[in-house]
Amino acid sequence: MLGSPRRVRLSPRRPARLATALASALLLIGTATACGSGDDADTGSDGAASADGAFPVSIAHKYGSTTVKAEPKRIVTVGLTDQDAVLALGKVPVGTTEWLGGYKGAIGPWASDELGKAKAPTVLKDTGTGPQTEKIAALRPDLILAVYGGLTKEQYTTLSKFAPVVAQPKEYNDFGVPWQRQTETIGKALGQEAEAKKLVTGVEADFKTATKKNPAFAKSSAVMATPYEGIFAFGSQDPRSRVLTGLGFTLPSGLDKVIGDEFGANISKERTDLLDTDAIVWIASDPAKDEAKLDKNALYADLDVAKEDREVYVAESSDYGNSVSFVTVLSLPYMLDRLVPQLASAVDGDTATRVKPHAGNQ
Repeated sequence: MLGSPRRVRLSPRRPARLATALASALLLIGTATACGSGDDADTGSDGAASADGAFPVSIAHKYGSTTVKAEPKRIVTVGLTDQDAVLALGKVPVGTTEWLGGYKGAIGPWASDELGKAKAPTVLKDTGTGPQTEKIAALRPDLILAVYGGLTKEQYTTLSKFAPVVAQPKEYNDFGVPWQRQTETIGKALGQEAEAKKLVTGVEADFKTATKKNPAFAKSSAVMATPYEGIFAFGSQDPRSRVLTGLGFTLPSGLDKVIGDEFGANISKERTDLLDTDAIVWIASDPAKDEAKLDKNALYADLDVAKEDREVYVAESSDYGNSVSFVTVLSLPYMLDRLVPQLASAVDGDTATRVKPHAGNQ
């Protein structure tokens, strides 16, 4: 469900098969109802105001519609980044799905204040066969969130035996939901739709501030890519690319035609020209080594973006790099503080200067 073992942050689409543990998992949840009623003392809630008056709510998604009958107390996030919106809305999940970073509770540093002193969630891992059904059942959830995800219909049906499941929206590719929609959907599921909209407005204001301070962004093109098995570029439906367009940049013309109906794809040598933008953000496993490798790629090295050092290298395993891939209501402010100055340097018109790496890039 979640992506290749090594490049999960870059390719969250590993083909998944239904876990075969349904029978034993059902035994674990006993007579739990669809909305759950377990003890909420260990949910980590920080005392957010009750949202009882907002329920029931129904949320449409790829596999139909899910009704949440009462305010959830025991939330499990199967979506790879859904925990951030939950935390931003004052609740702590009892279970999260680990994607990248290896953080305690799968909570990144940009969300540490929201976690506070609450108990860290139990971390679920993807083993290549989809969600860990038995472990999810053992957490006695009353809501399962899979908004930034790629659940199959079988997986959705199985998880729905334990609790209401909010799957990915049908309007977007799997793992392609915009962060705004993700936040608002989760806010609705938690009975805090108005508060979610306020959070979105706040982060959108950060984007507006950045574009106002950097008018060159709106006159420039940019692309995000990674030197993975050649060159892998992210298309317009990937959240990382939406960061660039949200800042005013345009993506290369023809990029989506090459990528197709995916969040990204490896591009052929013949289409290396797609990378010749005003700025390029490289998500690199080792920035120094990857830069040297790209410099030896004659087709890429001959592009103006490379010759004029308009490249931004981000170490994918750093906190900064992880925030670039998360793209959530909590990680975005953290990421923009680091990425915006580098992009500004890339498009400043001074071809004699290189973009300085951020101090947190190592």
